Amino acid sequence: MSEAQSETLNFQTEAKQLLQLMIHSLYSNREIFLRELISNASDAIDKLRFLSIEDQSLLGDDSEFRIDISFDADAKTLTIFDNGIGMNRDEVIAHLGTIAKSGTAEFLSNLTGDQKSDSQLIGQFGVGFYSAFMVADKVEVCTLSAQGGDGVRWQSTGEDAYSLEVAEGLPRGTQVILHLKDDALDFAEDFRLRNIVIRYSDHIGVPVRMLSQSAPAEEGGEAVVAEFEAVNSAQALWTRSRSEVEDAEYQEFYKHISHDFEEPLAWSHNRVEGKFEYTSLVYVPKRAPFDLYNREVPKGLKLYVQRVFIMDDAEQFLPLYLRFVKGVIDSNDLPLNVSREILQQDDRVTSIRNAVTKRVLSMLEDMAKKDPEQYQLFWDEFGEVLKEGAGEDFANRASLSKLLRFASTHESVESGKKVVGLDQYLERKVEGQDTIYYICAEAYETASRSPHLEIFKERGVEVLVLFDRIDEWLMSSLTDYEDTKFVDVMRGDVILPGEETAKDDDESKDKDEDEHPLVERISAVVGDKVKGVRPSKRLTGSPACLVLSEDAMGIQMRRIMEASGQSMPESKPFFEFNAGHPLVERLENEVDEDRFAELVGVLFDQASLAEGGSLQDPAGYVERLNRLLLELL
Repeated sequence: MSEAQSETLNFQTEAKQLLQLMIHSLYSNREIFLRELISNASDAIDKLRFLSIEDQSLLGDDSEFRIDISFDADAKTLTIFDNGIGMNRDEVIAHLGTIAKSGTAEFLSNLTGDQKSDSQLIGQFGVGFYSAFMVADKVEVCTLSAQGGDGVRWQSTGEDAYSLEVAEGLPRGTQVILHLKDDALDFAEDFRLRNIVIRYSDHIGVPVRMLSQSAPAEEGGEAVVAEFEAVNSAQALWTRSRSEVEDAEYQEFYKHISHDFEEPLAWSHNRVEGKFEYTSLVYVPKRAPFDLYNREVPKGLKLYVQRVFIMDDAEQFLPLYLRFVKGVIDSNDLPLNVSREILQQDDRVTSIRNAVTKRVLSMLEDMAKKDPEQYQLFWDEFGEVLKEGAGEDFANRASLSKLLRFASTHESVESGKKVVGLDQYLERKVEGQDTIYYICAEAYETASRSPHLEIFKERGVEVLVLFDRIDEWLMSSLTDYEDTKFVDVMRGDVILPGEETAKDDDESKDKDEDEHPLVERISAVVGDKVKGVRPSKRLTGSPACLVLSEDAMGIQMRRIMEASGQSMPESKPFFEFNAGHPLVERLENEVDEDRFAELVGVLFDQASLAEGGSLQDPAGYVERLNRLLLELL
């Protein structure tokens, strides 16, 4: 067929409707067309690379693979050229004339064993090429096959037909020329094109080149001629073996993907092979982002398919409590939708999610064991978020529990610094202790100075001090650790280590305590403010305290719920008094019932304040206290 001859053929399907559907409905972002065309070009080069292993003559004199992008703003054209395998006439008809026929998929089907697993081919659906019509009202493809035959020029306006003709003088490979629409002329701008290449195709394993900007001629000199230069990095660090990558390279790559100026605390690089394959490279940052506690903002890992960027925030691969983790997932086995913009949920995604989650937790556990100071830095930034996982992720609760850190009465701890792990706590249990004691409050100072801790401090029993907003919710689901139950020292009738059996054997002692003469008198004063009045075993220095019942909601959680607009059922505490305290002894001898009520009211309000509660009648408390002060003066 001569160059002058031309023929017109119809697409092989109900093409017009299908093509218009793909052009206008398949992709949500028009700039993705360049990603698709570069991916096709990369596949064409990889096909030739495979075939040339057995037949070097296919390369001829052109063995330096490349993808070149050029544009002509005046002519409104954008050109993408690759020196890959190219196509002959029959292949052009088969692959460009039959919508949704993937040449890559067909090529892969002919590979077996190691050839298939070693391939880095990208295309899946055979529709990416047609995304060009989102920005072009006419597309030309000029191609010459490395395996012989005439050059071919394919042209179409994206309607229901295309034209074919012989083209002379073509180099090996494929040239795609887009005649841009008037509303897509921004794709004939150097800066815009470079940004798209870096965003979507930075890690394509072949140079993606554009012409450098020519400099104007100096007086008496010659202008610098523009030359092609690589725009992309042309290497995907995660595809290399861990032994080949230096720490400095990992750190630099982290800064590249996270836009963080600091180095990461830790990272994990892993390739999984088996039923399906994927590579993960995950990082733990050093600093928390400002929006860490906003669970609604986009978060997740970067998703690549064979080094081609698919999406920024693939949240399917990590649970929400690990939203601070940065990194990439690369796999060609994932169930993307046809436009490769949406990841569909299935068993493969779930399997990767479970494996990557365990890897991150294992990385944190190694950090905690080998470098406690570094782990403390991590905990100070992300500990509160990690606590979400201990309450939400039952499958990994054991691993998460080992990572938890709390303040404690055992050490002199700075306010807000959490230094005790649960394993460390259990190692320091006193004789006869079979529970983990803890206390919750809104602030470290409030919790650490609570009257409820007095008997524990006196007997050297360690108590965990919890004061994060999430702590009370966490402890409602974290009931035990290593078969050791958690006990809130602010609830119920406290049982000290080694005391439970003695208490059961000495019922008469409890009966005598409940019949203390002040119980009835105090009950008459506090009335229905409390669930009951009883002498305390937990107080040694304070005259009184308020104790929650076992099933009552804590003060911290109650305030959070009320702040969110939810009405809470009334919950009454127990009023416990220290029978050996001088003030309580003074009460016992008080015969003036009005003065007795005044003193009990002061003790009750003080107990409420000591546990971080608020007064129902602050003015009344001040008046009572002032009257007592005047009497003393």
